[in-house]
Amino acid sequence: MTDFTWLSVLAQEGGAEGLGGAEILILFVYLGIIILMIAGMWKVFEKAGKPGWGAIIPIYNVVLLLEIVGKPIWWIILLFIPCVGVVITLILFLELAKCFGKGAGFGIGLSLLGFIFFPMLGFGDAKYRGPQKG
Repeated sequence: MTDFTWLSVLAQEGGAEGLGGAEILILFVYLGIIILMIAGMWKVFEKAGKPGWGAIIPIYNVVLLLEIVGKPIWWIILLFIPCVGVVITLILFLELAKCFGKGAGFGIGLSLLGFIFFPMLGFGDAKYRGPQKG
């Protein structure tokens, strides 16, 4: 028996299952969504005068987002509270949309379909206007 014969025996018995076509497709779609989200957030942060690389650093990206929308840094604590974190995230994205001259619908889009709306905001013609009062 050759060295690789046991691999074919395991594969036939179901012991060593590889990735099928569907799993590979899902993996590439997932990686594409992650890349779109990172690129979009990177450009949004740069438009707001913050370092773009901050988009890939956990916790720090939330601190930058809080600074962009003009909310106090202690709000980061609220994000760790179950249910409250969801509401605070929605508020942050609504405020982010306002900072770029967009409406509430765009803010909801940022929260539900961020991988589409962040690149639209980052690569589009929207200009950062700063935190909006009122």
